[in-house]
Amino acid sequence: MIKKVLIANRGEIASRIIRTCKENGIQTVAIYSEADADSPYVKQADESFLIGPPRVNESYLRADKIIEIAKMANVDAIHPGYGFLSENGGFARQCEENGIIFIGPSAEVMEQMGDKIAARNMMKRAGVPIIPGTDEAIDNVDEAIKLANEIGYPIMLKAAAGGGGIGMQVVRSDDELQRTFESNSKRAEQFFGNGAMFIEKLVENARHIEVQVIADKHGNAIHLFERECSVQRRNQKVLEEAPSPFISEETRKKMGEASVKAAKEIGYFSAGTIEYLVDEHEQFYFLEMNTRIQVEHAITEQITGLDIVKLQLDVAEGKKLPLSQEDVKRNGHSIEARIYAEDPVTFFPSPGTIETYKEPSGEHVRIESSVKQGSQVTPFYDPMIGKLIVTGKDRAEAIQLLDKALDEYEITGIKTNIPMLKTVVNEENFKRGNTTTDYVQKHYLPLKTK
Repeated sequence: MIKKVLIANRGEIASRIIRTCKENGIQTVAIYSEADADSPYVKQADESFLIGPPRVNESYLRADKIIEIAKMANVDAIHPGYGFLSENGGFARQCEENGIIFIGPSAEVMEQMGDKIAARNMMKRAGVPIIPGTDEAIDNVDEAIKLANEIGYPIMLKAAAGGGGIGMQVVRSDDELQRTFESNSKRAEQFFGNGAMFIEKLVENARHIEVQVIADKHGNAIHLFERECSVQRRNQKVLEEAPSPFISEETRKKMGEASVKAAKEIGYFSAGTIEYLVDEHEQFYFLEMNTRIQVEHAITEQITGLDIVKLQLDVAEGKKLPLSQEDVKRNGHSIEARIYAEDPVTFFPSPGTIETYKEPSGEHVRIESSVKQGSQVTPFYDPMIGKLIVTGKDRAEAIQLLDKALDEYEITGIKTNIPMLKTVVNEENFKRGNTTTDYVQKHYLPLKTK
Protein backbone atom coordinates (compact mmCIF):
# COMPACT_ATOMS: atom_id res chain seq x y z
CA MET A 1 0.00 0.00 0.00
CA ILE A 2 1.14 3.51 -0.84
CA LYS A 3 0.84 5.59 2.33
CA LYS A 4 3.08 8.55 1.51
CA VAL A 5 3.82 10.22 -1.83
CA LEU A 6 6.38 12.85 -2.84
CA ILE A 7 5.22 15.04 -5.72
CA ALA A 8 8.22 15.84 -7.90
CA ASN A 9 6.55 18.86 -9.46
CA ARG A 10 5.06 22.28 -8.73
CA GLY A 11 2.07 24.52 -9.34
CA GLU A 12 -1.38 23.34 -10.31
CA ILE A 13 -0.46 19.71 -11.00
CA ALA A 14 1.11 19.41 -7.54
CA SER A 15 -2.13 20.74 -6.01
CA ARG A 16 -4.15 18.36 -8.17
CA ILE A 17 -2.19 15.28 -7.05
CA ILE A 18 -2.27 16.38 -3.40
CA ARG A 19 -6.07 16.58 -3.57
CA THR A 20 -6.53 12.97 -4.69
CA CYS A 21 -3.95 11.73 -2.18
CA LYS A 22 -5.78 13.48 0.67
CA GLU A 23 -9.12 12.01 -0.48
CA ASN A 24 -7.54 8.55 -0.25
CA GLY A 25 -5.78 8.98 3.08
CA ILE A 26 -2.30 9.22 1.56
CA GLN A 27 0.21 11.65 3.09
CA THR A 28 1.96 14.06 0.72
CA VAL A 29 5.39 15.63 0.48
CA ALA A 30 5.94 18.72 -1.70
CA ILE A 31 9.19 20.10 -3.04
CA TYR A 32 9.64 23.74 -3.94
CA SER A 33 12.26 26.07 -5.35
CA GLU A 34 13.11 29.42 -3.78
CA ALA A 35 10.81 31.05 -6.36
CA ASP A 36 7.87 28.85 -5.29
CA ALA A 37 8.22 29.23 -1.50
CA ASP A 38 4.87 31.05 -1.20
CA SER A 39 2.93 28.93 -3.71
CA PRO A 40 -0.31 27.47 -2.30
CA TYR A 41 0.62 23.85 -3.06
CA VAL A 42 3.56 24.10 -0.63
CA LYS A 43 1.15 24.57 2.30
CA GLN A 44 -1.39 22.07 0.98
CA ALA A 45 1.07 19.18 1.39
CA ASP A 46 1.65 17.49 4.75
CA GLU A 47 5.39 18.19 4.48
CA SER A 48 7.39 20.49 2.19
CA PHE A 49 11.09 20.70 1.40
CA LEU A 50 13.17 23.35 -0.35
CA ILE A 51 14.80 21.74 -3.39
CA GLY A 52 17.04 24.58 -4.57
CA PRO A 53 17.29 27.90 -6.48
CA PRO A 54 14.67 28.94 -9.05
CA ARG A 55 16.31 27.55 -12.20
CA VAL A 56 14.98 24.10 -13.07
CA ASN A 57 18.40 22.51 -13.49
CA GLU A 58 19.14 23.54 -9.89
CA SER A 59 15.78 22.44 -8.48
CA TYR A 60 13.03 20.43 -10.18
CA LEU A 61 15.46 18.57 -12.46
CA ARG A 62 17.75 17.55 -9.57
CA ALA A 63 16.89 13.84 -9.54
CA ASP A 64 19.58 13.10 -6.95
CA LYS A 65 18.24 15.76 -4.56
CA ILE A 66 14.64 14.60 -5.03
CA ILE A 67 15.60 10.99 -4.22
CA GLU A 68 17.52 12.24 -1.16
CA ILE A 69 14.45 14.12 0.12
CA ALA A 70 12.19 11.15 -0.64
CA LYS A 71 14.36 8.85 1.45
CA MET A 72 14.64 11.39 4.25
CA ALA A 73 10.84 11.81 4.31
CA ASN A 74 10.39 8.02 4.15
CA VAL A 75 7.95 8.06 1.24
CA ASP A 76 6.64 4.96 -0.53
CA ALA A 77 6.27 6.54 -3.96
CA ILE A 78 7.03 9.53 -6.17
CA HIS A 79 4.48 11.08 -8.55
CA PRO A 80 6.27 13.10 -11.25
CA GLY A 81 3.25 15.02 -12.62
CA TYR A 82 3.94 16.31 -16.14
CA GLY A 83 7.04 18.02 -17.54
CA PHE A 84 10.34 18.11 -15.62
CA LEU A 85 11.35 14.47 -14.85
CA SER A 86 7.98 12.88 -15.68
CA GLU A 87 9.26 11.17 -18.84
CA ASN A 88 12.83 10.61 -17.73
CA GLY A 89 13.56 6.89 -17.72
CA GLY A 90 16.75 7.42 -15.74
CA PHE A 91 14.78 9.04 -12.91
CA ALA A 92 12.25 6.19 -12.89
CA ARG A 93 15.15 3.74 -12.69
CA GLN A 94 16.73 5.69 -9.79
CA CYS A 95 13.43 5.48 -7.89
CA GLU A 96 13.30 1.73 -8.41
CA GLU A 97 16.94 1.27 -7.35
CA ASN A 98 16.21 3.14 -4.12
CA GLY A 99 13.11 1.10 -3.29
CA ILE A 100 10.69 3.90 -4.19
CA ILE A 101 7.65 3.28 -6.40
CA PHE A 102 7.62 5.50 -9.50
CA ILE A 103 4.01 6.38 -10.30
CA GLY A 104 4.23 5.85 -14.02
CA PRO A 105 5.30 3.21 -16.55
CA SER A 106 8.54 1.23 -16.59
CA ALA A 107 11.79 3.05 -17.33
CA GLU A 108 12.31 0.88 -20.44
CA VAL A 109 8.95 1.74 -22.03
CA MET A 110 9.38 5.39 -21.10
CA GLU A 111 12.74 5.53 -22.85
CA GLN A 112 11.37 3.80 -25.93
CA MET A 113 8.42 6.21 -26.20
CA GLY A 114 10.69 9.19 -25.43
CA ASP A 115 12.74 8.37 -28.52
CA LYS A 116 10.30 9.56 -31.18
CA ILE A 117 11.86 7.40 -33.88
CA ALA A 118 11.84 4.25 -31.75
CA ALA A 119 8.23 5.04 -30.81
CA ARG A 120 7.26 5.37 -34.48
CA ASN A 121 8.82 2.01 -35.29
CA MET A 122 7.17 0.30 -32.29
CA MET A 123 3.75 1.68 -33.20
CA LYS A 124 4.23 0.55 -36.78
CA ARG A 125 4.91 -2.98 -35.53
CA ALA A 126 1.80 -2.73 -33.32
CA GLY A 127 -0.30 -1.96 -36.40
CA VAL A 128 -0.95 1.72 -35.62
CA PRO A 129 -0.88 3.94 -38.75
CA ILE A 130 2.16 6.24 -38.83
CA ILE A 131 2.93 9.34 -40.89
CA PRO A 132 5.40 8.77 -43.76
CA GLY A 133 8.81 9.89 -42.54
CA THR A 134 12.34 8.92 -41.57
CA ASP A 135 13.04 5.74 -39.60
CA GLU A 136 16.39 6.92 -38.21
CA ALA A 137 17.75 10.10 -36.59
CA ILE A 138 19.25 12.77 -38.85
CA ASP A 139 22.27 14.71 -37.64
CA ASN A 140 23.21 16.82 -40.67
CA VAL A 141 21.37 19.11 -43.06
CA ASP A 142 22.56 17.47 -46.30
CA GLU A 143 21.01 14.18 -45.28
CA ALA A 144 17.86 16.02 -44.19
CA ILE A 145 17.51 17.69 -47.61
CA LYS A 146 17.97 14.38 -49.41
CA LEU A 147 15.31 12.65 -47.29
CA ALA A 148 12.91 15.62 -47.49
CA ASN A 149 12.99 15.39 -51.27
CA GLU A 150 12.28 11.67 -51.13
CA ILE A 151 9.29 12.22 -48.81
CA GLY A 152 8.13 15.37 -50.60
CA TYR A 153 7.53 18.87 -49.23
CA PRO A 154 5.94 20.23 -47.13
CA ILE A 155 7.51 18.38 -44.20
CA MET A 156 7.60 18.73 -40.43
CA LEU A 157 11.10 18.93 -38.92
CA LYS A 158 11.11 17.52 -35.36
CA ALA A 159 13.47 16.83 -32.48
CA ALA A 160 13.98 13.07 -32.11
CA ALA A 161 14.08 13.30 -28.31
CA GLY A 162 11.72 16.23 -27.93
CA GLY A 163 8.20 17.29 -27.13
CA GLY A 164 6.08 20.33 -26.33
CA GLY A 165 6.66 21.85 -29.78
CA ILE A 166 10.35 22.54 -29.06
CA GLY A 167 12.61 22.07 -32.09
CA MET A 168 9.58 21.62 -34.35
CA GLN A 169 9.01 23.53 -37.59
CA VAL A 170 7.05 23.29 -40.83
CA VAL A 171 9.44 23.40 -43.80
CA ARG A 172 8.38 23.87 -47.44
CA SER A 173 11.64 24.00 -49.44
CA ASP A 174 15.33 23.04 -49.53
CA ASP A 175 16.32 26.65 -48.81
CA GLU A 176 14.08 26.82 -45.77
CA LEU A 177 15.41 23.50 -44.47
CA GLN A 178 18.98 24.71 -44.98
CA ARG A 179 18.19 27.81 -42.88
CA THR A 180 16.29 26.11 -40.06
CA PHE A 181 17.90 22.70 -39.51
CA GLU A 182 20.86 23.88 -37.44
CA SER A 183 18.87 26.28 -35.20
CA ASN A 184 16.24 23.64 -34.40
CA SER A 185 18.93 21.03 -33.76
CA LYS A 186 20.71 23.40 -31.35
CA ARG A 187 17.44 24.15 -29.57
CA ALA A 188 16.77 20.43 -29.19
CA GLU A 189 20.28 19.90 -27.82
CA GLN A 190 19.72 22.71 -25.31
CA PHE A 191 16.38 21.38 -24.03
CA PHE A 192 16.75 17.62 -24.36
CA GLY A 193 20.52 17.01 -24.47
CA ASN A 194 20.08 15.50 -27.92
CA GLY A 195 20.20 17.49 -31.18
CA ALA A 196 19.15 14.62 -33.47
CA MET A 197 16.21 15.44 -35.75
CA PHE A 198 13.75 13.52 -37.88
CA ILE A 199 11.32 14.35 -40.66
CA GLU A 200 7.66 13.55 -41.21
CA LYS A 201 5.38 14.42 -44.10
CA LEU A 202 3.21 17.39 -43.11
CA VAL A 203 -0.42 16.37 -42.77
CA GLU A 204 -2.25 19.52 -43.87
CA ASN A 205 -5.66 20.56 -42.50
CA ALA A 206 -5.01 18.11 -39.67
CA ARG A 207 -6.50 17.87 -36.21
CA HIS A 208 -4.59 16.93 -33.08
CA ILE A 209 -6.64 14.25 -31.33
CA GLU A 210 -5.35 12.11 -28.48
CA VAL A 211 -6.62 9.00 -26.73
CA GLN A 212 -6.28 8.51 -22.96
CA VAL A 213 -5.28 4.97 -21.99
CA ILE A 214 -4.90 3.30 -18.61
CA ALA A 215 -3.21 -0.08 -18.21
CA ASP A 216 -2.28 -2.20 -15.21
CA LYS A 217 0.60 -4.57 -14.52
CA HIS A 218 -1.56 -7.62 -15.25
CA GLY A 219 -2.02 -7.06 -18.99
CA ASN A 220 -5.33 -5.20 -18.79
CA ALA A 221 -5.78 -1.93 -20.70
CA ILE A 222 -8.69 0.39 -21.45
CA HIS A 223 -9.16 3.76 -23.13
CA LEU A 224 -11.13 6.71 -21.73
CA PHE A 225 -12.09 8.13 -25.14
CA GLU A 226 -10.41 11.00 -26.92
CA ARG A 227 -9.61 14.69 -26.51
CA GLU A 228 -9.52 17.28 -29.30
CA CYS A 229 -6.42 19.47 -28.83
CA SER A 230 -6.12 21.34 -32.13
CA VAL A 231 -6.31 24.95 -30.90
CA GLN A 232 -2.61 25.63 -30.40
CA ARG A 233 -0.07 28.42 -30.52
CA ARG A 234 3.66 27.73 -30.97
CA ASN A 235 2.68 24.04 -31.35
CA GLN A 236 1.41 24.10 -27.75
CA LYS A 237 -2.20 23.49 -26.75
CA VAL A 238 -4.45 26.30 -25.50
CA LEU A 239 -7.98 24.84 -25.65
CA GLU A 240 -8.88 21.17 -25.36
CA GLU A 241 -12.24 19.44 -25.42
CA ALA A 242 -13.71 15.99 -24.93
CA PRO A 243 -15.16 14.40 -26.93
CA SER A 244 -13.89 15.63 -30.30
CA PRO A 245 -16.61 17.43 -32.29
CA PHE A 246 -15.11 16.11 -35.53
CA ILE A 247 -14.70 12.35 -35.55
CA SER A 248 -17.47 9.83 -36.11
CA GLU A 249 -18.39 7.04 -33.67
CA GLU A 250 -16.76 4.59 -36.08
CA THR A 251 -13.44 6.49 -36.05
CA ARG A 252 -13.71 6.95 -32.28
CA LYS A 253 -14.01 3.18 -31.86
CA LYS A 254 -11.09 2.49 -34.22
CA MET A 255 -8.80 5.01 -32.47
CA GLY A 256 -9.68 3.66 -29.05
CA GLU A 257 -9.08 0.05 -30.07
CA ALA A 258 -5.79 0.88 -31.80
CA SER A 259 -4.58 2.73 -28.70
CA VAL A 260 -5.44 -0.12 -26.33
CA LYS A 261 -3.78 -2.64 -28.65
CA ALA A 262 -0.63 -0.49 -28.81
CA ALA A 263 -0.49 -0.12 -25.00
CA LYS A 264 -0.70 -3.90 -24.60
CA GLU A 265 1.86 -4.58 -27.35
CA ILE A 266 4.52 -2.39 -25.72
CA GLY A 267 3.86 -3.65 -22.19
CA TYR A 268 2.58 -0.31 -20.94
CA PHE A 269 1.13 0.29 -17.47
CA SER A 270 -0.16 3.46 -15.71
CA ALA A 271 -1.88 6.40 -17.41
CA GLY A 272 -0.64 7.38 -20.86
CA THR A 273 -1.80 9.26 -23.91
CA ILE A 274 -1.40 8.30 -27.53
CA GLU A 275 -1.52 11.38 -29.73
CA TYR A 276 -2.63 11.36 -33.35
CA LEU A 277 -2.91 13.66 -36.32
CA VAL A 278 -6.25 13.15 -38.05
CA ASP A 279 -6.74 14.32 -41.63
CA GLU A 280 -9.91 15.70 -43.20
CA HIS A 281 -10.97 12.17 -44.19
CA GLU A 282 -10.68 10.94 -40.57
CA GLN A 283 -7.57 8.91 -41.35
CA PHE A 284 -5.49 8.95 -38.16
CA TYR A 285 -1.70 8.74 -37.81
CA PHE A 286 0.43 8.17 -34.71
CA LEU A 287 2.17 11.32 -33.53
CA GLU A 288 3.72 10.42 -30.16
CA MET A 289 2.98 8.78 -26.84
CA ASN A 290 3.11 10.77 -23.61
CA THR A 291 4.03 8.42 -20.78
CA ARG A 292 2.56 10.57 -17.99
CA ILE A 293 -0.56 12.38 -16.92
CA GLN A 294 -1.55 15.16 -19.33
CA VAL A 295 -2.22 18.80 -18.55
CA GLU A 296 -5.71 18.29 -20.01
CA HIS A 297 -6.62 15.08 -18.13
CA ALA A 298 -9.42 16.89 -16.25
CA ILE A 299 -11.79 17.03 -19.23
CA THR A 300 -11.59 13.24 -19.56
CA GLU A 301 -12.33 12.93 -15.85
CA GLN A 302 -15.34 15.22 -16.29
CA ILE A 303 -16.99 13.16 -19.06
CA THR A 304 -16.18 9.73 -17.56
CA GLY A 305 -16.53 10.44 -13.85
CA LEU A 306 -13.16 8.77 -13.20
CA ASP A 307 -10.15 10.03 -11.21
CA ILE A 308 -7.08 9.38 -13.36
CA VAL A 309 -4.63 10.15 -10.53
CA LYS A 310 -6.43 7.57 -8.34
CA LEU A 311 -6.14 5.01 -11.16
CA GLN A 312 -2.42 5.78 -11.41
CA LEU A 313 -2.04 5.15 -7.68
CA ASP A 314 -3.96 1.87 -7.91
CA VAL A 315 -1.80 0.64 -10.79
CA ALA A 316 1.39 1.68 -8.99
CA GLU A 317 0.29 -0.43 -6.02
CA GLY A 318 -0.05 -3.44 -8.33
CA LYS A 319 -3.84 -3.55 -8.32
CA LYS A 320 -5.84 -4.68 -11.32
CA LEU A 321 -7.91 -2.05 -13.12
CA PRO A 322 -11.22 -1.74 -11.28
CA LEU A 323 -13.26 -1.54 -14.49
CA SER A 324 -13.41 -2.97 -18.01
CA GLN A 325 -13.86 -1.13 -21.32
CA GLU A 326 -17.62 -1.76 -21.22
CA ASP A 327 -17.79 0.00 -17.84
CA VAL A 328 -16.38 3.27 -19.22
CA LYS A 329 -19.27 5.58 -20.11
CA ARG A 330 -19.21 9.05 -21.68
CA ASN A 331 -21.51 11.78 -20.45
CA GLY A 332 -21.68 15.42 -21.59
CA HIS A 333 -19.05 17.68 -23.13
CA SER A 334 -16.09 19.27 -21.36
CA ILE A 335 -13.73 22.05 -22.47
CA GLU A 336 -10.50 23.19 -20.84
CA ALA A 337 -8.94 26.62 -21.33
CA ARG A 338 -5.35 27.04 -20.22
CA ILE A 339 -4.90 30.38 -18.48
CA TYR A 340 -1.46 31.76 -19.33
CA ALA A 341 0.43 34.81 -18.11
CA GLU A 342 1.15 36.02 -21.61
CA ASP A 343 0.36 38.70 -24.15
CA PRO A 344 -2.84 37.60 -25.98
CA VAL A 345 -1.51 38.65 -29.41
CA THR A 346 2.25 38.05 -29.39
CA PHE A 347 2.03 35.14 -26.90
CA PHE A 348 5.15 36.45 -25.14
CA PRO A 349 5.22 35.54 -21.41
CA SER A 350 4.12 38.25 -18.96
CA PRO A 351 5.90 37.69 -15.65
CA GLY A 352 5.11 39.88 -12.66
CA THR A 353 3.01 40.10 -9.50
CA ILE A 354 -0.65 39.07 -9.60
CA GLU A 355 -2.27 42.08 -7.92
CA THR A 356 -5.89 40.87 -8.19
CA TYR A 357 -6.96 37.26 -8.54
CA LYS A 358 -10.58 36.10 -8.58
CA GLU A 359 -11.67 32.82 -10.15
CA PRO A 360 -15.03 31.91 -11.68
CA SER A 361 -17.23 29.47 -9.75
CA GLY A 362 -20.35 27.35 -10.16
CA GLU A 363 -21.43 23.72 -10.37
CA HIS A 364 -20.31 23.40 -14.00
CA VAL A 365 -16.90 24.98 -13.34
CA ARG A 366 -13.69 23.25 -12.22
CA ILE A 367 -10.50 25.23 -11.60
CA GLU A 368 -7.01 23.77 -11.35
CA SER A 369 -4.53 26.40 -10.20
CA SER A 370 -1.89 27.14 -7.61
CA VAL A 371 -1.72 30.92 -7.56
CA LYS A 372 -3.36 33.59 -5.41
CA GLN A 373 -3.43 37.34 -5.05
CA GLY A 374 0.18 38.46 -4.56
CA SER A 375 1.68 35.42 -6.32
CA GLN A 376 4.76 36.05 -8.42
CA VAL A 377 4.76 34.73 -11.98
CA THR A 378 8.45 34.23 -12.63
CA PRO A 379 10.31 33.78 -15.93
CA PHE A 380 11.75 30.46 -14.70
CA TYR A 381 8.77 28.22 -15.51
CA ASP A 382 6.00 27.72 -18.03
CA PRO A 383 3.67 30.75 -17.77
CA MET A 384 0.49 28.69 -17.31
CA ILE A 385 -1.13 29.89 -14.07
CA GLY A 386 -4.21 27.68 -14.13
CA LYS A 387 -6.81 25.74 -16.04
CA LEU A 388 -10.49 26.50 -16.41
CA ILE A 389 -12.65 23.44 -17.07
CA VAL A 390 -16.36 23.65 -17.84
CA THR A 391 -18.76 20.78 -18.51
CA GLY A 392 -22.17 20.96 -20.15
CA LYS A 393 -24.76 18.52 -21.43
CA ASP A 394 -23.46 19.13 -24.97
CA ARG A 395 -20.84 21.20 -26.80
CA ALA A 396 -23.08 24.23 -27.33
CA GLU A 397 -23.80 24.49 -23.60
CA ALA A 398 -20.12 23.93 -22.72
CA ILE A 399 -19.13 26.86 -24.99
CA GLN A 400 -21.71 29.11 -23.33
CA LEU A 401 -20.46 28.11 -19.88
CA LEU A 402 -16.86 28.75 -20.91
CA ASP A 403 -17.70 32.20 -22.25
CA LYS A 404 -19.50 33.10 -19.01
CA ALA A 405 -16.71 31.73 -16.79
CA LEU A 406 -14.01 33.64 -18.69
CA ASP A 407 -15.98 36.84 -18.02
CA GLU A 408 -15.90 36.09 -14.29
CA TYR A 409 -12.10 36.00 -14.05
CA GLU A 410 -10.45 39.04 -12.48
CA ILE A 411 -6.67 39.06 -12.89
CA THR A 412 -4.60 42.24 -12.75
CA GLY A 413 -0.89 43.03 -12.52
CA ILE A 414 0.03 40.75 -15.45
CA LYS A 415 -1.24 40.22 -18.96
CA THR A 416 -3.18 37.00 -19.57
CA ASN A 417 -4.49 35.16 -22.61
CA ILE A 418 -8.10 35.51 -21.42
CA PRO A 419 -8.90 38.06 -24.19
CA MET A 420 -7.63 35.52 -26.73
CA LEU A 421 -9.77 32.76 -25.24
CA LYS A 422 -12.83 35.05 -25.29
CA THR A 423 -12.25 35.82 -28.95
CA VAL A 424 -11.86 32.15 -29.84
CA VAL A 425 -14.98 30.87 -28.04
CA ASN A 426 -17.08 33.51 -29.81
CA GLU A 427 -15.55 32.92 -33.25
CA GLU A 428 -17.78 31.10 -35.77
CA ASN A 429 -15.24 28.50 -36.92
CA PHE A 430 -14.63 27.43 -33.33
CA LYS A 431 -18.35 27.27 -32.64
CA ARG A 432 -18.77 25.00 -35.69
CA GLY A 433 -15.89 22.77 -34.55
CA ASN A 434 -13.74 23.82 -37.48
CA THR A 435 -10.52 23.65 -35.46
CA THR A 436 -7.55 22.30 -37.37
CA THR A 437 -4.04 22.72 -35.95
CA ASP A 438 -3.58 25.97 -37.90
CA TYR A 439 -6.71 27.47 -36.34
CA VAL A 440 -4.85 30.25 -34.46
CA GLN A 441 -2.92 31.36 -37.57
CA LYS A 442 -5.94 31.06 -39.86
CA HIS A 443 -8.81 32.39 -37.73
CA TYR A 444 -7.57 34.10 -34.55
CA LEU A 445 -4.50 36.12 -35.53
CA PRO A 446 -6.17 37.75 -38.57
CA LEU A 447 -8.83 39.16 -36.20
CA LYS A 448 -6.15 40.57 -33.88
CA THR A 449 -3.83 42.07 -36.49
CA LYS A 450 -6.31 43.90 -38.74
